[in-house]
Amino acid sequence: MSNSADSTSGPVRRFRPVRLLTGGVFALAGLIFWMSFNTAQGTNIRTDDSMLRLSDLIQERSRKNGALEDSAATARAQVDALARRDSGDTAQDRKLTALEDAAGTRKTTGQGLTVTLTDAPPNATARIPGVPQPQPNDLVIHQQDLQAVVNALWKGGAKGIQVMDQRLISTSAVRCVGNTLILQGRVYSPPYKVTAVGDRGTLRKSLDSSPAIQNYLQYVNAYGLGWKVDQHDAVTLPGYSGTVDLHYAKPMG
Repeated sequence: MSNSADSTSGPVRRFRPVRLLTGGVFALAGLIFWMSFNTAQGTNIRTDDSMLRLSDLIQERSRKNGALEDSAATARAQVDALARRDSGDTAQDRKLTALEDAAGTRKTTGQGLTVTLTDAPPNATARIPGVPQPQPNDLVIHQQDLQAVVNALWKGGAKGIQVMDQRLISTSAVRCVGNTLILQGRVYSPPYKVTAVGDRGTLRKSLDSSPAIQNYLQYVNAYGLGWKVDQHDAVTLPGYSGTVDLHYAKPMG
């Protein structure tokens, strides 16, 4: 038996789940298209332009950091000169000089050598019978390769070390991202040059006896990675001119 009120009100409209789902899909698609348009702003988002702009930004920041370092070095030299002029204490001057030498903030000159590491050609193949064909990572300089050279030179009694145009100090970190070196706010590409001041024979002996470098030389022979050692009768390393503040650690005490 039907109810009169129900009969006069007409059928109740019900939304089918399929229609709801279809509407949701179209709404989501519209949102995605709008976000894509808003991101692209009329440009082709399938190109590498954004990566190129990022690379340009990194290089520009690296150049600015270099200019700031030069400015800081000039100011530091002026401050040091004024401090020595005003102190008039020869003993204190000698103590300050010794501390600067130990900290690496003073230029140092003497005999030494330069190690140059270079990526292998991108199309390099195995040069020794029985050696497997190289993977891409086998053909580039890695962080551990540079660190092995630096460690061996320190072990060999180096009085100072410079990587590219940067003097190393106790807080310096040799870090590689991909095939680029990031050192003290600057970005470098291979070939990488590591220069040390010290007894050339002792430095070379330390390089030759390093197990990590011996492993690297196997890749030099197998795939053509670059390795060159040049000796110098006299070489001058500039003093470190950047900040000496600790960013990720605090002195104890």
